[in-house]
Amino acid sequence: MSVLEHYGTPRHSGRYPWGSGKDSEQRNKSFLGYVDKLRQEGLSEVEIAEGFGMTTSQLRTRKSIAKSEVRAASAAEALRYKEKGMSNVAIGQRMGLNESSVRALLDPALQLRSDVAVSTSNMLRETIEKKGVIDVGAGVESHIGISRTKLNTAIALLEEEGYKVHYVKTEQLGTGKFTTIKVLSPPDMTYSEIFKNRDQIKTINNYSEDGGRTLLGIETPRSVSRSRVLVRYSEEGGSDKDGVIELRRGVDDISLGNAKYAQVRVSVGDKHYMKGMAMYADSLPKGVDIIYNTSKKKGSDDDTVFKKVKDDPDNPFGSTIRQKHYIDSNGKTQLSALNIVGSTPGSGEEGSWGSWSKSISSQVLSKQSPALAKKQLDLAKGLKIEEFDEISSITNPVVKKRLLESFADDADASAVHLKAAALPRQSSHVILPIPSMKEGEIYAPNYRDGESVVLIRHPHGGTFEIPQLRVNNKNPSANSLIKNASDAVGIHPSVAKKLSGADFDGDTVLVIPNKDGLIKTSPSLKGLSDFDPRSSYPAYPNMPKMSARTKQMQMGDVSNLITDMTIKGATSNEIARAVRHSMVVIDAEKHHLNYKQSAIDNGIAELKKIYQGGERSGASTLVSKASSEIRVPRRKEAFKIDPKTGSKIFTQTGETFVNAKGKTVAKTTTSTKAAEAEDLFSLSSGTRIESIYAQHGNDMKALANRSRKLALETPNLVYSPTAKQTYATEVASLRAKLNIAYKNKPLERQAQLLANSIVSAKKAADPDMDAADLKKIKGQALEEARARRGAKKQKIIITDKEWNAIQLGAVSNNTLTQIILNTDLDDLKQRSTPRAAYKMTDAKVARAKAMSASGYTTAEIASALGVSTSTVQDTVGG
Repeated sequence: MSVLEHYGTPRHSGRYPWGSGKDSEQRNKSFLGYVDKLRQEGLSEVEIAEGFGMTTSQLRTRKSIAKSEVRAASAAEALRYKEKGMSNVAIGQRMGLNESSVRALLDPALQLRSDVAVSTSNMLRETIEKKGVIDVGAGVESHIGISRTKLNTAIALLEEEGYKVHYVKTEQLGTGKFTTIKVLSPPDMTYSEIFKNRDQIKTINNYSEDGGRTLLGIETPRSVSRSRVLVRYSEEGGSDKDGVIELRRGVDDISLGNAKYAQVRVSVGDKHYMKGMAMYADSLPKGVDIIYNTSKKKGSDDDTVFKKVKDDPDNPFGSTIRQKHYIDSNGKTQLSALNIVGSTPGSGEEGSWGSWSKSISSQVLSKQSPALAKKQLDLAKGLKIEEFDEISSITNPVVKKRLLESFADDADASAVHLKAAALPRQSSHVILPIPSMKEGEIYAPNYRDGESVVLIRHPHGGTFEIPQLRVNNKNPSANSLIKNASDAVGIHPSVAKKLSGADFDGDTVLVIPNKDGLIKTSPSLKGLSDFDPRSSYPAYPNMPKMSARTKQMQMGDVSNLITDMTIKGATSNEIARAVRHSMVVIDAEKHHLNYKQSAIDNGIAELKKIYQGGERSGASTLVSKASSEIRVPRRKEAFKIDPKTGSKIFTQTGETFVNAKGKTVAKTTTSTKAAEAEDLFSLSSGTRIESIYAQHGNDMKALANRSRKLALETPNLVYSPTAKQTYATEVASLRAKLNIAYKNKPLERQAQLLANSIVSAKKAADPDMDAADLKKIKGQALEEARARRGAKKQKIIITDKEWNAIQLGAVSNNTLTQIILNTDLDDLKQRSTPRAAYKMTDAKVARAKAMSASGYTTAEIASALGVSTSTVQDTVGG
C-alpha cells in the first residue's frame, strides 16, 4: 500500500522543507527570505537559530554562504547579459535591479571580495590534499589574512562537501592543562585516526623541520681530554669540596664568561662526565686545566669517580642543559665544553639563584612557633587584601574583570600552598665550599659583616637542620674566589651536613637574618650522628631495585610523617628514627639500598600508628594534607560562578570507562584536598598551628570568592565610536599588535603537538622514568619544539596613547578582552592603578605597621609598598 505523508519543518508548514528547490540559487534565496520573514515577525536571532536547530554562529555562517552563492549566481547572470551586449540599465530591468547594483555585480573588485570565502575554501581543500589534517583554530585567519567570519564560512562550505571538523585535545606541557585544537580533515578520516596521529596535524603555512637537530636540540657535547683533569680524592681534601669543578682562568673552552660560578656538566673523554658547581681556582698544577673534587678514595677508577654518559643523544647527562658557544682565536664559532644546567637564559649561572623570596613555606614555618606563623600569615593576608582593594578601584571594566579573575586564581592557590610572607631580607643563595671559613661563619656579601643569619634548605626536616652562622666577609680565600657574589654564600663544608645532607652541586638555601632569634634552631639530633645510609642498609643478593615511582611515593610518605610528627610533638628520638629512614629512602634507588629493612628497624609502622592513626595511614595534619592529591569525577574545565557567593560551580562530564574487572566506573581528574575542601578546618587534627593555617586558608578562599563575585558583577565596557575615530591610529596599532599575537597561536599549537610526540617517544623508551626526569624532558621538548615551529609569544606592549584610547572606549569589549589576554598582567595592573603606589590605603597602613613589628626596616617597608621612606615614617614612626 502506498502512503502519502505530509511533513513540515520548524516554524513553517508545507509539503517540503526549505532548501529543496531545483537549484542552489533558489534554495539560498528561499533560505534568506525565510530568515528575513521570521525576523520581521519579531523573532530574535537566537530564536531563529533554535528553530533551524543551529547555534547563532552556525546561522550567521549559513547566511554568509547563502549570500555569497546568491551573489555569485546573480553576477554570473549579469555577466551573461553583458556579453550579449545589453546595457547596465537593460540588465537591471531584466533582473529587477537598479543600474548601480548591476554595476556592483560586474565590478571585478567587489566580485573578488565576495569570492573570498570560495577561494579560501579552495585553498583549504588543496592544503588538505597536500598535508592531510590541518589546524583551523584561532589565529589561523591572521596567517591567511582574512577575517575569522570568512574563514568559518570557507570551512562551512567544505563541510557541505563532506569534509569534517574535529576538536582534538592535547596537553599543554608548560601548564599541565589541556588545549583543544580545531582541525579540518578529509571526509573519510575518523576522529580516532586523527587523535592517534595528532603530531601529524599541520598548519596552513609552512615551517622548517630543522632536521639537523636531535629531538631535543642538543648538539654532541664537546669533551675535554682526561689528561686535562686532575682528580682530587677524599684523602687530599676532595671530600670538603665534593662535586666542585675548579677551572683555570683564561681558557676559552671552559670559560665562565662574566660569571664567577655556574652549575655545569662537562664531558670527559668518550664515556664519562663531571657534574657540579664550576668556579675558578688559582695555582692549578702545570698541564692541568680542571680539578674535580670527589669524596671517592684514592685508587678509585674513572667509572667510580665520574658519571657515565647516557646512551641518549638528547639527554646525555640526565639533566636539562643549555649549550654555549665562543669565538676562538681564528674568529670561528666553537662549542663550549661547559654545559649549563637549566633551560631558560641565565639559569644555572651567577645571578639566577638570588631572587628575593616573597614567601616562606608551611613546611618550614609550621615547625616554628605558632606566634611567628600567625604573624607572617597575617602579613601575607594583608598583602592580598591590599591587592584586592587596588584592583577593585580600577575604572576600566574589562581590565578590572580580568585582573579580578587572575587574583581569584592566585588566592585559591594560596589556600592550597599556604605560604606565608617572607621574613625581612630573606633571600635564596647557592652554597659553595670555603674550607678556610670557621664552622660557625659564613661568607655572605649581601649581608652585613658580623650579623647572625640562619640557613634553611628544602626538603626541611626540622629546627635541628637549621645552622645559625655569623657573617664574615673578610675571608681572603672567599674574596679571591667569589668576591661580591650576587647570589652565592661560602660555608665550611661541615655546615652542609647539618643542612639535611646538602652538597655543592647547585643546592640552594634560604638565608635569613636572625638578629632577634625569631627563627628557632636546635642542636643536631644525636640519633643522626655518623649515620651512613649506604653502609647501614646495603642491598642483599638479588634484591629487587627500587623504581623511581616507588622512591617518589616513599619519599612523600616519610616527609608527611615527619611533618605530622613535628606538629604533634614527637620526641627527638622518634624524629631521628623517621629522618634516618628518609635518608635511606632518598638514596635507595640510586645506591640500591634496603629501604624495607630500614622501615622495620626504625619502627616506621609504629610511628605512623601513633601520629597518623594507622600503620598504613597517610597524612594526618592540614599542613601535610593541603596539597595532597585527590581524585574527583571528571568535570568541564569551564565553570560557572555562583552569583550569590562567588564560588565555582563545576559541571561533571559524566564520562565513564570499563575497568579491568569489567565494571563501569566514572572517569576522574586530579585535584588537591585543600582545593576541594569548603572549610580547611575539616582537614585539621586540632593542633594550634593547624588552626592558624586553616583560618588563613579559609580567608584566602573567601577572598577568591569575593573577587569572582565582583568580576561577575562588573559591567561590560561602554564602546565609543567617537573615541574610535579620534584615536583611529592607536586603534589600528592595537589591532596590528593583536594580529601578530594571534599569529603565534597556530605555531604554539604545532609546538605542543610536536613536544607531546617527543615526550611520548621518550616515555616509551624509558617506561620507568621518574617524575623529576619526565618534567625535565617535557621542558626540553617544548623548548625545542617551539624553536622548530617558530613559536614565540609576543606580548602586546601598550603605549600611553593606546592606553588613553582604551580608557575612553575606542576599542570594543571583545577586542580589549583579547588584548588583555595577550599582554603582561603586571604592566596592565600598573597602568590601571597608577596612583596606587603613592596612596597609603587602610590596607597599606595595616601592612606597614605589621611589617614594622616584624622587624623590617623603613627602607624595606617603603620598597615593598611602593611609597617613600618619609611616608612610612609618618605612618609607623621611627
